[in-house]
Amino acid sequence: MISRLIKTEKDYNLALNRIEQLMDATSGSPEADELELLTALVEMYEDQHFPMDLPDPVEAIKFRMEQLGLKQQDLVPFMGSRSKVSEVLNRKKPLTLSMMRGLNKGLDIPAEVLLREPGAVFPEGFSDLEWSRFPVVEMAKRKWIPEIDGCTDKNEELMRGFIGRAGGIESVAGACLRQGFSARLNAKADKYAVSAWCLRVLELATARPLEQKYDKGVLSSSALREIAKLSYFSNGPLLAREYLEKQGIHMIVVSHLSKTYLDGAAMLLPDGSPVVGLTLRYDRLDNFWFCLLHELAHIIKHLSKNKQIIVDDLDLRKHEHAAADPVEQEADELASASLIPPKHWEKINTRPIPSAEKVKALAESLKIHPAIIAGRIRYELNNFRILSQLVGHGKARMLFETNG
Repeated sequence: MISRLIKTEKDYNLALNRIEQLMDATSGSPEADELELLTALVEMYEDQHFPMDLPDPVEAIKFRMEQLGLKQQDLVPFMGSRSKVSEVLNRKKPLTLSMMRGLNKGLDIPAEVLLREPGAVFPEGFSDLEWSRFPVVEMAKRKWIPEIDGCTDKNEELMRGFIGRAGGIESVAGACLRQGFSARLNAKADKYAVSAWCLRVLELATARPLEQKYDKGVLSSSALREIAKLSYFSNGPLLAREYLEKQGIHMIVVSHLSKTYLDGAAMLLPDGSPVVGLTLRYDRLDNFWFCLLHELAHIIKHLSKNKQIIVDDLDLRKHEHAAADPVEQEADELASASLIPPKHWEKINTRPIPSAEKVKALAESLKIHPAIIAGRIRYELNNFRILSQLVGHGKARMLFETNG
């Protein structure tokens, strides 16, 4: 007699044979009690090993429509439009998460049926996040996310996968999505596009962990000065990336998205590894070196668990509101002083405008690229027509295989 849980297929078959023998047992007899016990044990085993398939979501929707006497047009509030209702019911397009949530709330169809997974619940959402505002079409064109038909209907699914690759909702990616970054950001910037760009940088950094763990003490103002000297070499930007990676600091170049107006960003991964993201939207060496050192200054001075992402539009440096930000002002000053030490800058007389030969001579004496000096002069005089032959137009982006 089997009187314990059925755990093997052999015990299961023995129980079935014994049930067959006991089918005619008299009610109230020991054999009937044994039959009741065996039946319960078999049902428990079958529930665990042979679960019933969940109903097909489309069939479940049609069944619910029939129960409630609904027509296709009655599903529009839950699914978006008549065409979408028709496409789903005719199996031309799959249900999206937003549709599933609507059907779950409006027609009380269980989440596990719509998701086709026993016990499943809908993934956590952000109450103030509008998935439809992410630039998924541009992201798909850049191969950041899969290209699928009608991808604007699948924003949430596409973005959740993207967020997962960037570290997940609970990591820095989540802080980014909650608009939790400090920013020198253009008022015209689309924060969803900015967030998507930051997530791409985080995704690439997460996918390529560095061998060396970052030690906060290794990056200092003197280290920034040594990094600036790498500009002296024609492949200086690549040497800078190599140097930073050996210190456990990621340097990721990702082209900017439309409506981001970004030059760069400083971020922290969950393990504390710093990341510098650069867009190279202005393909000039003076811009590259200032932006790089500006973001490194943020890593030294400002990034923390409470401030994990800082993004920068350097065009705003002279705007009154942006210039008054003490965090950005400190990063500007440290970057400028690291590129050209104050004692040397004080000797540069910008009136009259120095000749190209004088700029080159000073750069040679400081062992830095002339673009750094020329760029500083152009910025201080607010005259971007001068010394343009020295700022390294087209010399930065060519060194990197940008990620989209």
